[in-house]
Amino acid sequence: MTDLEEILRAVAGGALRPSDAARRLRNALERNIGFARLDRDRMRRCGVPEAVFCPGKTVEQIVEIFAAMSADGHSVLATRAAPEVAAAVRARFPRAVHHAEARCVTLDVAPLPPPQGVVAVISAGTADGPVAAEAALTAERMGASVERIRDVGVAGLHRLLRHLEKLRTANAIVVVAGMEGALPSVVGGLVDRPVIAVPTSVGYGAGAGGYAALLAMLNSCVPGVTVVNIDNGFGAGVAAALINRRALEGGAPRPRALKRGRAGPRGGKA
Repeated sequence: MTDLEEILRAVAGGALRPSDAARRLRNALERNIGFARLDRDRMRRCGVPEAVFCPGKTVEQIVEIFAAMSADGHSVLATRAAPEVAAAVRARFPRAVHHAEARCVTLDVAPLPPPQGVVAVISAGTADGPVAAEAALTAERMGASVERIRDVGVAGLHRLLRHLEKLRTANAIVVVAGMEGALPSVVGGLVDRPVIAVPTSVGYGAGAGGYAALLAMLNSCVPGVTVVNIDNGFGAGVAAALINRRALEGGAPRPRALKRGRAGPRGGKA
């Protein structure tokens, strides 16, 4: 029985006044700690737990958010956590874990969902690893079994081709790439799975901090490739986990291949 059902039953039975029920419902939806209003209802409403984006917050604020969320029984994921943030959180909460490559800190006070299905997370180069690690950690915490495939960029395409069978078993694929950002288009042209492209800020000057990769991915001629913001591993991990979850719930058979039509001017459409 959910808290909402309990409150409604109490009102119907006369054990709770409507004004008190309204107050309890407001408190159930969020927790106001002054500098932040924590969304207690996001997991139920959206299937995505509340997360903490660390840049722009003080170390003290982040620690206080960890305290409030864990006191409410919610496990915590903090992204883009600097080493000093991780150290402060772990000093207050020794069970917290610093995921150094992903630049994240987690504190688990409730069981995580068991891993099911498969989300593949591909990184083009070693320098793209932190963003890919953030995506993988996020998807894992949302109940996906994650397959990491590292350093398979287009400069040595044979490295990717070895993993095609793995990719074809995934319910969603996250592809993380900087430089010219070509890898998601290559992957999208080889598989029949949703591809979530993540441009990274890795590259030389003309890469413009990831804008070159972003624009290349947005202009992909491969249908079915979607793009998140530069370095947004968290957003890609959430999207992939939600797709994976829906695939597991649906259990629908794979559709038959479409009839082959005449190729369009760039080969992407019939």
